[in-house]
Amino acid sequence: MYTIPFQSIDWESIEKTEHKGETGIAFWQTLKLDGLRMRIVEYSHGYLADHWCQKGHVVHCLEGEFVSEMENGERFTLAKGMTYVVSDDLSSHRSISTNGVKLLIIDGNFLKPTSK
Repeated sequence: MYTIPFQSIDWESIEKTEHKGETGIAFWQTLKLDGLRMRIVEYSHGYLADHWCQKGHVVHCLEGEFVSEMENGERFTLAKGMTYVVSDDLSSHRSISTNGVKLLIIDGNFLKPTSK
């Protein structure tokens, strides 16, 4: 169990870091809490992630749209107001943005599969 006290987040005060894709650039504003990572992520026009990701996420589209491509070739388009969720190690995915997008991405220990 994790303990995170109430707090408000002023995203404007959180530094943006640049992460190059295979094409385009991603800008991350990252907040790390106990067992939790929250990010506002913006993908530039023509962004293609430079890796396949197996990490679990909750991804909510704040502005624009993007494609989440699975390594098996499936593609899912998410537009403003849409969300996807997946646990760690249950998919191999990467993001593609033709016209740019702004996302809220949350991940952390709560997305690790548990054994029963």
